Amino acid sequence: MIREVLNNYNEYQKPRGGNPLTKILVRGVIDAEADQWVKHRKIINPAFHVEKLKHMVPAFYVSCSEMLNKWGETLNKESSGEVDVWTYLSTFSADVISRTAFGSSYEEGRKIFELQREQAVLVMKAAQSVYIPGLRFLPTKSNNRMKEIDREVKASIKNIIDKRVVAMKAGETSNDDLLGILLDSNYKEIKQHGSKYGLSIEDVIEECKLFYFAGQETTGTMLVWTMILLGHHMDWQKRAREEVLHVFGDKKPDIDGLSHLKVMSIIFHEVLRLYPPALLLRRMIHEETKLGVSKATKGHATYLPFGGGPRICIGQNFAMLEAKMALAMILQRFSFEVSPSYTHAPHSILTLQPQFGAHLVLHKL
Repeated sequence: MIREVLNNYNEYQKPRGGNPLTKILVRGVIDAEADQWVKHRKIINPAFHVEKLKHMVPAFYVSCSEMLNKWGETLNKESSGEVDVWTYLSTFSADVISRTAFGSSYEEGRKIFELQREQAVLVMKAAQSVYIPGLRFLPTKSNNRMKEIDREVKASIKNIIDKRVVAMKAGETSNDDLLGILLDSNYKEIKQHGSKYGLSIEDVIEECKLFYFAGQETTGTMLVWTMILLGHHMDWQKRAREEVLHVFGDKKPDIDGLSHLKVMSIIFHEVLRLYPPALLLRRMIHEETKLGVSKATKGHATYLPFGGGPRICIGQNFAMLEAKMALAMILQRFSFEVSPSYTHAPHSILTLQPQFGAHLVLHKL
């Protein structure tokens, strides 16, 4: 039944209504339906091809190296110490998406994502409050700040896009980051089939906002729950480290080696089963619909950390590659265990997060 619902995305669409302010955070392909979704997905797909992702691995490495250096500085000259890794992992994943989305405009991209992070907190507060129609038009402090952030984010992204478009028209190539690939794909679609088949500047802006939400929130939470579980299950941590050292030794991880980390893949799949970043998928019908014969069968629809059907998460390969790079580098440099001060409290904000942080005792290797 689940598989049928997810495969027939035109009959079972995402719910509409609710607090309109929640739409201010992210729209794009994740929110589009029917023909609009097909158009968005077709243009965005090239940005997440495996061949394109290979060029983003260096950005994963640089961001993770910076994070691990900070862990080392936090421990100072001590060989071990307690660190709340959640704050670092959250910043790391935002850092990665800033580099991979905007490339040379990395610093400007980082400012955008910091604003989006603030926006996420405000949106969640709005979503959890009682919705009163018309309330969004009142000049409350929260409403004003949300609209101010939205204007600032859109203006900043448009500025980056405008510079890229000018460069593209001048013959410069800039397709080594997500924005560059997206603009190139969009330009080709418009050139071949006409402007109505391409994305508007407003559409591109919304996709860039989606890069942050999907890229930062999901990978950061996947990594933090992985470290917490490996901090409890030291035998599996040992197995994962032995595999990493067998494949890479103390050398820089590369994309070919990452694909051979079978134990790590098993660990990530189990973590995603226990602590999926998104807790639920919602669908609704708009007309009377019949489901097929119900059978209790073993199938892929029992495991849905990235959704399923044609609308399965477009960035799942990106997320898994980033997470593998990060965990491989962590295991090369540190062993870790859960601190006595850690409080286990999974908490759903926009994704499933550790409410009181992830306090681990790190040991330098």
